[in-house]
Amino acid sequence: MVPLRWCLLWLLLPLSSRTQKLPTRDEELFQMQIRDKAFFHDSSVIPDGAEISSYLFRDTPKRYFFMVEEDNTPLSVTVTPCDAPLEWKLSLQELPEETSGEGSGDPEPLEQQKQQIINEEGTELFSYKGNDVEYFISSSSPSGLYQLELLSTEKDTHFKVYATTTPESDQPYPELPYDPRVDVTSLGRTTVTLAWKPSPTASLLKQPIQYCVVINKEHNFKSLCAVEAKLSADDAFMMAPKPGLDFSPFDFAHFGFPSDNLGKERSFLTKPSPKLGRHVYSRPKVDIQKICIGNKNIFTVSDLKPDTQYYFDVFVANSNSNMSTAYVGTFARTKEEAKQKTVELKDGKVTDVFVKRKGAKFLRFAPVSSHQKVTLFIHSCLDALQIQVRRDGKLLLSQNVEGIRQFQLRGKPKAKYLIRLKGNKKGASMLKILATTRPSKQAFPSLPEDTRIKAFDKLRTCSSATVAWLGTQERNKFCIYKKEVDENYNEDQKRREQNQCLGPDTRKKSEKVLCKYFHSQNLQKAVTTETIKGLQPGKSYLLDVYVIGHGGHSVKYQSKVVKTRKFC
Repeated sequence: MVPLRWCLLWLLLPLSSRTQKLPTRDEELFQMQIRDKAFFHDSSVIPDGAEISSYLFRDTPKRYFFMVEEDNTPLSVTVTPCDAPLEWKLSLQELPEETSGEGSGDPEPLEQQKQQIINEEGTELFSYKGNDVEYFISSSSPSGLYQLELLSTEKDTHFKVYATTTPESDQPYPELPYDPRVDVTSLGRTTVTLAWKPSPTASLLKQPIQYCVVINKEHNFKSLCAVEAKLSADDAFMMAPKPGLDFSPFDFAHFGFPSDNLGKERSFLTKPSPKLGRHVYSRPKVDIQKICIGNKNIFTVSDLKPDTQYYFDVFVANSNSNMSTAYVGTFARTKEEAKQKTVELKDGKVTDVFVKRKGAKFLRFAPVSSHQKVTLFIHSCLDALQIQVRRDGKLLLSQNVEGIRQFQLRGKPKAKYLIRLKGNKKGASMLKILATTRPSKQAFPSLPEDTRIKAFDKLRTCSSATVAWLGTQERNKFCIYKKEVDENYNEDQKRREQNQCLGPDTRKKSEKVLCKYFHSQNLQKAVTTETIKGLQPGKSYLLDVYVIGHGGHSVKYQSKVVKTRKFC
């Protein structure tokens, strides 16, 4: 019998040779080839233990195959979108029982086997849709032919795939510390100092790593390859080939996708050879920086603009393999110029505000129409801060704010409101604020006075924990997440994760337990319980509950650490 891996190569060889045929100048034939999905696929084999990079044409699925030769084999598959959300699914194909290359030499059985792989759906094991780095992992997988199918419905895009049958020993992606956040430790008018906990990959596994810092004004990034795709599109964006024209290797290597040697080829990209018949289209410069700094875990970003909000991301990359993992990014607004600038609040719009340690921030709200009252919604993401509100110079409000608060102020025709926010001595503060003269549905969800999560010790088992939390009279959506933590995880470490403005979108999909709606007109009965199952014996878990309001804004309850029983 021929080994299973050679059978796979024999099965895919006719398909691969078929897909290498390039579109011709015949427009009608080209359109027919586009509609023939099996023809247009670039099917290939995924190597075990190596990350591959590839691309997708919009609305054109792509398939990859790999073989698991023995039953009860560990399996891990990781897909990293770079620039656009992906739809992907993993399935197990049924191989024909007779896969020997020996016999009469009649090619019909081989052709039938190839068609069987192409046409049969197989058993779906996992599917995902989105732009997160997502993975499938199994400690015991059956032998067989596995198919990974990917699709992009938004645009042509780039992606990475990694598959291994030895996930425990490989550990290809650098690990994150127990606290994976990037902290702002110092803030100036043109500088921001960032710090983060070192990756255990360097200290425990003794593997060479380096950190890369990414700065931009738009949003945080979820993967380093998304950053590289953005930078590549900025450097030289090639228009997609038009039907009726020959594709060239230059097109496939460079139209909008990152190159491993982009820096070396920059002069070639800006001056393409005339015989290629292609044009280089310049795009507006994207305000994004990527700086790799070695193994230091503190860095000062300079040459920033005053009074400007920036988003900061840190990625830890394995220096040997270049495979990377993203820390939880942060954002900050640089200090204003010497003259204190007042931020204008727009009626009904949520504004993010950063207040430095012991610093102050001034906000101004001037309703455009006459009004009877003004409602202020304030969500302090971290520590408490002080708020003062003056109407036309008269002090209306002065108190400390922690968590979510709502204030009703009496209005006055053509009145102007000056809001002063003062940071505390402990550290910098972040908050979200909304001022409106027409409150309808609250932008921020209502919270009970007690936002603790209660764990029932007598209901703990080796594989489950039962918890409860309070709700309100308003119907809201609640989502609960779990994360395994070290046994020595303590209250000081938990306090570091109390940024209530970080919502469920910052959590891994695998950490989600469930989401539910509940409320009660009787506050004595506005309580719900949940039993979290599937836990490991003798392990500690960090539990978080998020309440999500009508406008999509979320608030996190106080985190709770529970430990399962070791013996049952």
